Amino acid sequence: MTGLPSLAGARWLREPGLQAVFAAIATAGGEARVAGGAVRNALMGEALADIDLATTLSPDAVTAACVSSGMKVVPTGIDHGTVTVISGQRPYEVTTLRRDVETDGRRARVAFTDDWREDALRRDFTMNALFCDASGKLYDFTEGYGDIVRKRVIFVGSPAKRIKEDALRILRFFRFHAQYGKGMPHPASFAACVRLRRGLEGLSADRLRQELLRLIVAPRAVPTLKLMAKHRVLERILFHTEDWRVLQRLPRDPILRLAVLAAEPLRLRERLRLSNAEAVRIERLSTYLPPSPALRLKEQRIVLYQMGAEAWRDVVQVALARSRVALDDPQWKRLLGLPGRWSPPAFPMNGHDLMAAGLAPGPELGATLRRMEDWWAASGFGATKEELLAKARNL
Repeated sequence: MTGLPSLAGARWLREPGLQAVFAAIATAGGEARVAGGAVRNALMGEALADIDLATTLSPDAVTAACVSSGMKVVPTGIDHGTVTVISGQRPYEVTTLRRDVETDGRRARVAFTDDWREDALRRDFTMNALFCDASGKLYDFTEGYGDIVRKRVIFVGSPAKRIKEDALRILRFFRFHAQYGKGMPHPASFAACVRLRRGLEGLSADRLRQELLRLIVAPRAVPTLKLMAKHRVLERILFHTEDWRVLQRLPRDPILRLAVLAAEPLRLRERLRLSNAEAVRIERLSTYLPPSPALRLKEQRIVLYQMGAEAWRDVVQVALARSRVALDDPQWKRLLGLPGRWSPPAFPMNGHDLMAAGLAPGPELGATLRRMEDWWAASGFGATKEELLAKARNL
């Protein structure tokens, strides 16, 4: 597409820290351009996260140029030509232009180049292959701007070749379609993903997790997941349900959606190498019975005390999504908001208190403590330590 726009007026491009990186590399005889996601998002009116740059200089030359200009440089991905430059208190990943020498479906061995077109042609999607220089001028070697305008996710060059270089690109294709796409996926790109879907089985849990958690909260996540399920792509990642209505009604919380999507949620910790906090949330969702607005306030508070605020919100959100009521139902909204209106007090007794009152240590002491806690909660959380001890002595 001819007549490319300019990003000269973009506020982020004029940031002194970024311009300082451009200037340092230019002074050393190289050229740098913003690459990939930042350019794509700027053109689509999406929020920018990281700003990555590509350059004709080698990593060592980038390091020397930026250090001499007073910046800090960290060799974060030196084997692939990437260093992180800290400029204006913001990190910028700066990567030397590359071409793939050898790939095995999971990783690539690269060689450096000074050819911008060659670097663009090794990227995954056309919308990710644009560059922008310090003045805001765009460089488009794959006609990616036209695909951005049309909201089409299309592989650069041969879809099958791109996928065989890295099978994660299958999942990225669907994630990008869910985030940026419109209508049905690009036919040739989609067909290659379906045909080569078995490649997903050889990917690490960490890489699958990163992409899947981003996909399931994208604006068009549910129709995209349905398409993946229909064409037997999703099953290569995890055994799944087809609770599409429930998923659509959930907030864009990746753990809530993952817990509903997975047919075996308790196996997700190992399958996707979830963090402890993520796994605990899913375990609670699989364990706790959901409260109902029909419960009396006293009963709701007991359940909240037993669950904790985080689990309460998670369980209520899923229960609301599974229900037939409107998502803005006032009774359910009030139920969901209970942790914001009432914080459970701390249980005023412990095992040392019971031993000081004459109870012998052992299993019976623990059982007594649990009975006291249940009685304290059932009484409205108002009993004092002295009242609890008096009751314990009479058991």
